[in-house]
Amino acid sequence: MQRVVCYHRLMIRMTGASPRIAELISRAALIALLAPACLAQSDSISSPPTAPAELVRKAVDNEIKASQDPNARFMFRSTRTKSGAAVTKIFVQAKEATAGVVVAYNGTPLTPAQRQDERARIERFTKSPDELEKKRRQEQVDADRTMRIIRALPDAFIYEYDGEKLGSPGVGRSGEPLVALKFHPNPRYDPPSRVEQILTGMQGILLLDAHRSRLASIDGTLYKDVGFGWGILGHLDQGGHFLVQQQEIGNNYWVISRTNVEVTGKILLFKSFSFNLNEVFSDFKPVLRDIPFANAIELLEKEESLFTESSAVGTKNSSAR
Repeated sequence: MQRVVCYHRLMIRMTGASPRIAELISRAALIALLAPACLAQSDSISSPPTAPAELVRKAVDNEIKASQDPNARFMFRSTRTKSGAAVTKIFVQAKEATAGVVVAYNGTPLTPAQRQDERARIERFTKSPDELEKKRRQEQVDADRTMRIIRALPDAFIYEYDGEKLGSPGVGRSGEPLVALKFHPNPRYDPPSRVEQILTGMQGILLLDAHRSRLASIDGTLYKDVGFGWGILGHLDQGGHFLVQQQEIGNNYWVISRTNVEVTGKILLFKSFSFNLNEVFSDFKPVLRDIPFANAIELLEKEESLFTESSAVGTKNSSAR
């Protein structure tokens, strides 16, 4: 699921795979879920679902189909806060892979020297077809692992109806009803690999739009330690928290709006780690379906200039007050 560059990568990070979940066990992470496409509609949920698991299965099927939509390509902004430091980037989902450039650290635009370094970093992909192909393959590996987590959701958990909530900015469609489902591990579920192992120790609340069959939020907590690699490679500690939110941005497209991961654990039995990451996605704009990577870089440079100018105006106005 290319768009989740962005979510895209969360679950992979924590399952010990290789960026929007390989970063979590290799650097410890969560679940990247959710992607664009939508089904038809109605305005209210008239009665509690009699089979919550079927609602989840239908939504998951739709998310998988949505992740394969070649028309769902965007330019967007990401602000990632990790260990108290914030990095703002702009991304463009190009035909070959996703191009991204840093535009600010802790809210401060890059210096001319930093901008030059960033441009050199991303331009190396256009100068080296091998590097670009390597990047494309890694994104595909991450997306495939994410899909394994998504496909496991209907069977990995037992779901219980928990009322309704209204969508809010960043979660579903604002003001429209969402079904709330409590979930906890299904004791009969046997994870086929360590990628899905994280699900055996997680419980929480899932929100979905039953009329459009879309996942709006997954908020999970580890209620016990979860080992990976049969406990030999390490484990995630009880109390770890994972949150993924998705919103509709118009034209029946849904995108990840926020991911949050807070976990501790051990790697190779003795090396402790702590991972705290919050990432917010915004300013989604559609781009051409087949935009080449080189053109995506040009688009990033224009957007970066606008961002820098806007930041300078904002700083000037604040000083004037």
